[in-house]
Amino acid sequence: MNRGDGNLNLKKNKISYSNIIIILFVVLILCIIGSIVLGRYPIGLEDTFSILLHRFMGWLESIGLPYMRVEIFWNKTQEALLLNHRLPRILLACLVGCCLSAAGASYQGVFQNPMAAPDILGASSGAAFGAALAILLDLNDTMIMVFAFASSMITVCLVIYVGNQAKGKRVLGLILAGIMISSLVSSGTSFIKLVADPNDQLPAITYWLMGSLNGTTPEDVLFVMWPMLIGLLPLFLLRWRVNILTLGDEEAKTMGVNAKRLRTIVILCATLITAASVSISGMIGWVGLVIPHLTRRVVGNNYKYLMPASMLFGAIFLLLVDDISRNLLATEIPIGILTSMIGAPFFIYLMSKDGDQL
Repeated sequence: MNRGDGNLNLKKNKISYSNIIIILFVVLILCIIGSIVLGRYPIGLEDTFSILLHRFMGWLESIGLPYMRVEIFWNKTQEALLLNHRLPRILLACLVGCCLSAAGASYQGVFQNPMAAPDILGASSGAAFGAALAILLDLNDTMIMVFAFASSMITVCLVIYVGNQAKGKRVLGLILAGIMISSLVSSGTSFIKLVADPNDQLPAITYWLMGSLNGTTPEDVLFVMWPMLIGLLPLFLLRWRVNILTLGDEEAKTMGVNAKRLRTIVILCATLITAASVSISGMIGWVGLVIPHLTRRVVGNNYKYLMPASMLFGAIFLLLVDDISRNLLATEIPIGILTSMIGAPFFIYLMSKDGDQL
């Protein structure tokens, strides 16, 4: 990556940035509302509001606070569909899109590489191996998520350990270690697919690898929400310091910043949110690569603005893609297929327009 104007453009109008964030937030709210209505079993906005109000009033009653009665005019099927399936899935799509975009932007800054993506350190490959192993052992859905998350974190920790052996070239060492360990772990996943039951286990592994938010429950969201928030918060608070990392370690040192420590914190947080996302959604590619580049065209390269805008763009993008996934055909399309079909051509377009800046 060039260290000139294409790398770090900190001159950005704050009023313009504020307007962009407001617009993105409004668009996200509108997309959420549209996602609630869309589906094979439509749920009206009035029904949605009444169901949520009824639940909120029930919560107030349970803790002894004043509440009002809400007339029930909807059926229990609508309520169960909204609260147990549609809303959790919408929330998860927003969280996963937000996390993958934030992780991609973080890795691109840390490694000074515009082609860096959330799987650069093997988080996705590790999660795939863990999920495949859990499916091979006939474990339940919760344990599949646990195995995927743990395997993802272990893989990245191994990559960091191996990469740090490259004295004086830690960034290059991490990238090369990520390639090597990812290849090794992927071979393990391929071996599991080879020995898996072709009638039951192999289709389940293949479907998981294609990525999907189908079957999301409130418990699933709670399982991954906390590691996501724990990882996102430091990235948001330290976002302006990522600008310093893009200048190089020597420049960072002259500014009083411990580049090694900051890089480690950013990598661990980005890995945490990537592992949490992939453990529940499967392999969803291109989001963490394309969305940060799209956001740069709007707000510039200053991470103070780029990070929150990327989070919102990512949430909007994955929510819209998930809407297409569950509504386009009678059979749900794995979301990983759609993100690749949309992301790859769009990135080719970005390269043709701004190839000298990538």
